[in-house]
Amino acid sequence: MKPPSCKFKDVRRNVQKDRELKSYGIQDIFVFCTRVELSKYNVPNLLDLYHQYGIFSHHHPIPDGGTPDITSCCEIMEELEICLKNNPKTLKHCYGGLGRFCLVATCLPLYLSDRISPQQAMTIIKQYNYLHEFQDKLAVHLSSRDTLSRSVSR
Repeated sequence: MKPPSCKFKDVRRNVQKDRELKSYGIQDIFVFCTRVELSKYNVPNLLDLYHQYGIFSHHHPIPDGGTPDITSCCEIMEELEICLKNNPKTLKHCYGGLGRFCLVATCLPLYLSDRISPQQAMTIIKQYNYLHEFQDKLAVHLSSRDTLSRSVSR
């Protein structure tokens, strides 16, 4: 039997590697995928695996492309606030990391402070997404620039 894994775009990951999360100080994981999605992506026991790894999972299923109602959203925010106060290394994920995760991540600063506007919260998340992809984009850019400068200099 092969280990549980899933594929996003061209990246296949092995859920067994999630054991390493504990060594990074991760104690809590918020999972926004539905049970149907977890089965679809070949990780139906993902929440149990996290438990086996000594990581507490907070399962708040939000349908892909959907939004939680205000009561559910506030429950998520309250749990996140407690977890972040106890350990700032709290992981949050959906499947692709661009929809439900970003929604929750953008709501969090609004929940924690009445001095942040929705636009400021969105700017924070856009910057995070840019920084998250920066190293890969930089490597491609530098590689293409080096290739271009070599061909021009010849």
